[in-house]
Amino acid sequence: MTNDRPIIAIPMGDPAGIGPEIAMKSLANEEIYNVSKPLIIGDYAVIEKAIQIIEVELAINKVSSPKEGKYQFGTVDMIDLGNIDMNALEYGQVSVQGGQGAFEYIKKSVELALAGEVQALATTPINKESLKAAKVPYIGHTEMLEDLAGTEDPLTMFEVRGMRIFFLTRHLSLKDAIGQITKERVHDYLIRCDKALQRLGVENRKFAVAGLNPHSGEGGLFGMEEVEEIRPGIEAAVKEGIDAVGPVPADSVFFQALNGKYDAVLSLYHDQGHIAAKMTDFHRTISITNGLPFLRTSVDHGTAFDIAGKNIAESTSMEECIKLAAKYATKFTRSSL
Repeated sequence: MTNDRPIIAIPMGDPAGIGPEIAMKSLANEEIYNVSKPLIIGDYAVIEKAIQIIEVELAINKVSSPKEGKYQFGTVDMIDLGNIDMNALEYGQVSVQGGQGAFEYIKKSVELALAGEVQALATTPINKESLKAAKVPYIGHTEMLEDLAGTEDPLTMFEVRGMRIFFLTRHLSLKDAIGQITKERVHDYLIRCDKALQRLGVENRKFAVAGLNPHSGEGGLFGMEEVEEIRPGIEAAVKEGIDAVGPVPADSVFFQALNGKYDAVLSLYHDQGHIAAKMTDFHRTISITNGLPFLRTSVDHGTAFDIAGKNIAESTSMEECIKLAAKYATKFTRSSL
């Protein structure tokens, strides 16, 4: 264990969900402290209850700033915002205080990251219905972070077992996503993805762009998107020095990337890349939000209200989330894209 371990802020998420539980289960793993200095941003009473639920012995050390943390295994360092009424908290239930609290933990974490007091964020799940109930004007983490950090259109990247996947489009219907697959966007995203990997300290950056149609369209037999939009976008990026190939048929490109042929894949729509990552290893698929002034990793699952408070939740994803944040934090370039 070294003193140069990065401080990772962990906003505890919706208090009625599994966020506090998986955070505490993660901090009950000594390996987390070998690579990082985890700092919980949340509510003391909720964290205390989570420790009781998972039946481990962890001491809570309340601090007012990250520099006061002990960062020793067996001790949970946390900044307590004291914003949850435990008498009104019901696990698995949408609530105003849950949505407002989750937002306030993220807001505080962002403030610390922008001030350089923490080296990265590793976020736990939040609930969209609770955010709406609290009149928080964001649908999810990405939109929240985008506004709080003053950035536009951040890039989502998945990493699982060394395979990296970027997404050209995210939360759109398949019909609308196809309409967004233009040569201009393919070109722009390849440039931005390359810069994103540079910021993470990745030296080898060979990209493959996934095909849209079966067999990447077979030269126009099964659709013209590859011919008219995707390939011209790739060629434009290559002219600017980007190491990119494609379109590579989607039924093979992810397997090839997993086995080291490519350093990253540009997926064209949400489920194309999500299915590939989660079938590889559901619990170890971690999301990285690129394009922010700070590093942010996230579990890729929800609040799991149905099992919250029952000591059932699996913490592997949260542990991987913290470890991945620590892996990139020391290499990350904080300047804006």
